[in-house]
Amino acid sequence: MTTKNKGNIFRKILLSLLCVVLVILVVVIGYASYVFIDYERIEDNLELSVNDNTANKVKVSKELKAISYNIGFCAYTQDFSFFMDGGTESRAKSEDSVNECLNGIDTLLKEECADFMLLEEVDENSDRSHHVNQREFFENSFNACDSVFATNFDSAYLFYPILKPHGKSLSGLLTISKYDIKNSIRRSLMVEDSVMKIVDLDRCYSVSRLDTENNKELVLYTVHLSAYTSDGTIATQQLQMLCDDMKKECEKGNYVLCGGDFNKDLLTDSGSIFGVSGEDYTWAQAFPLDMLKDTSLSLVAPFDENNPVASCRDTGEPYKEQGQFNVTLDGFIVSDNIEVIKSDVIDMKFEYSDHNPVYIDFKLKD
Repeated sequence: MTTKNKGNIFRKILLSLLCVVLVILVVVIGYASYVFIDYERIEDNLELSVNDNTANKVKVSKELKAISYNIGFCAYTQDFSFFMDGGTESRAKSEDSVNECLNGIDTLLKEECADFMLLEEVDENSDRSHHVNQREFFENSFNACDSVFATNFDSAYLFYPILKPHGKSLSGLLTISKYDIKNSIRRSLMVEDSVMKIVDLDRCYSVSRLDTENNKELVLYTVHLSAYTSDGTIATQQLQMLCDDMKKECEKGNYVLCGGDFNKDLLTDSGSIFGVSGEDYTWAQAFPLDMLKDTSLSLVAPFDENNPVASCRDTGEPYKEQGQFNVTLDGFIVSDNIEVIKSDVIDMKFEYSDHNPVYIDFKLKD
């Protein structure tokens, strides 16, 4: 082979490689452009549609019960680990697996017979949960109750991990009540301005108003604060916005009950209680108790010192009974005109979600 022929072959190989690199570059730039162009915050103070099935006013001086449950889009079986936390899975294992979790959660909620159910990470139409409409399922299952759904995020298609992408997600917060919800709005929380907003997506809380028998209002908040942030400070800012909102309702003399996933350590040092430190997790920083100082609001962190159970597990690996970071992120904030009787974690051993449900028994003071 002549030197000239060798040179031609080399140039062809080089040209082919350059073409491949150029195609990859175009695809990457095109996808990045799509993600950022498609990203859009949902408007603040958005009025939500209420499924109105009851006219009951909330009873005063009667024991009531509320449950908060981050259902983890019905993907987190005990052997599930999540790629965003260092695990391997990006989607629920199958549609059957999603439905099994969905039915298990439904059975639990019916057994607990709560007056109010505050559910987070309820998927409406997502690749990660095989397009099982979890919102519709619960609305049908509790069709004698009022319910309201607040879209937490409607994301672009996340093409990662490459071999099994997380995909597109439409997910939100579902509030179910045995009492009449007059109206409800969606409040948009601030998110980071950096590229982290793409992985943390949109964030919100819902505010639902219910009349009480003594002509006041019970203002019910369902919340899910940011998890995937650079340093956790944005979740603190979100919490401050939430607390400022609730303070205004307290000043009006209304009853305030807020429940959900705060992505803060409500026990402030869960590591010392459950045996594994979580100091490296931005979503497990101590709840800033000073934020509620000199207010009419109190944090209710579900806990039984005789039988301590965490509300959330680390999903970087499958569930283990020992040697895994556990933390209580889920709980309640209540106004002083609410009498707290008991609050605890229901030990499901993370069978259907990476969270255990939490509950609060309470009365509205007359």
